Amino acid sequence: MKVRVRAVLPIAVSLLTGLVVATGYLMVREPAPTDALGRWGQVSPSSLPSAVPVPSDWPEPEGKADPFGTAEPAVTGAPTRLRVASVGIDTALETLHLGADGELMPPEGYKRAGWYADGTAPGDIGPAVLAGHVDSQSGPAVFYRLREVDTGDRIEVTRGGRTVTFTVTATAWYPKAAFPTDRVYGPTPDRQLRLITCGGVFDRGLRSYRDNLVVYAVAG
Repeated sequence: MKVRVRAVLPIAVSLLTGLVVATGYLMVREPAPTDALGRWGQVSPSSLPSAVPVPSDWPEPEGKADPFGTAEPAVTGAPTRLRVASVGIDTALETLHLGADGELMPPEGYKRAGWYADGTAPGDIGPAVLAGHVDSQSGPAVFYRLREVDTGDRIEVTRGGRTVTFTVTATAWYPKAAFPTDRVYGPTPDRQLRLITCGGVFDRGLRSYRDNLVVYAVAG
């Protein structure tokens, strides 16, 4: 079963319409009873704060932009690679688009992540979204260890032959039925990154994980 979401936030469609695979990658479903335990059964999304600190919540910095124009030039081109050294993630990036039915086409395989090419590119102003599978029927997938990422970890995205570096500011688990679309996909005044995958309890009846993991990061 595939799920449609509001078209007014096209970037939200990239994750909330579901990259549907055998493991139920990023589906939005009504949660089933919570008595079943899965690989991350010890994680309780409801016990986490409803809001996590992200750079757009911070006060505007004082002062003006560099008056001498010495800031680094803008990064151009498509992102081609993602590295999170702290958890051993090093993957090429596929280009992801919405299909004719308004649903995001998933990465072709489980070993590579993808970026939503109709949204913000990593290094541009706004929240760039990268997504990957957590596992498959044959074992761990590209974002299997994403749950081990911690605040302060570095994320590198290769784009146009240059490396854009981000620093993790927060991680949070959300029930798919209560996903904070505006917080995750809403506009930001700075360059931010979101890494998203599934996790929590696996519902065998729905063939889907019940929660989403979001890693928040800011450029720098």
